[in-house]
Amino acid sequence: MAQRKQVYKCDVCGNMIEVLHGGEGDLVCCGEDMKLFEEKSAAEEGKEKHVPVIEAADGGVTVKVGSNPHPMEEKHYIEWIEILDGDDSCRHFLKPGQAPETFFATKNQKVTAREYCNVHGLWKS
Repeated sequence: MAQRKQVYKCDVCGNMIEVLHGGEGDLVCCGEDMKLFEEKSAAEEGKEKHVPVIEAADGGVTVKVGSNPHPMEEKHYIEWIEILDGDDSCRHFLKPGQAPETFFATKNQKVTAREYCNVHGLWKS
């Protein structure tokens, strides 16, 4: 059963989806079941370069990926950073060469952040 905010990817074509409304059916693409990305956290190997770090900033929060900045190379980079604030969310997409961080304008500084590395998957603060 797919649940709201879960992220799935097709291993055949690379399509990626985030579930907006959960349901009973299987998620299928290219004739294959889509792969559910489990959110990795600080307990996982590689945490120093993948776990989102949330910092209070004037008018919002800044989210940096990793206590050591994550590489932003053509073949290995952070594709997006997202904050989750209850039922609300906001996502910024990144490209190779950009800094692995972004600012979110929000009144609530008690948010959760997650990011997607194109090599190492989905990570959550």
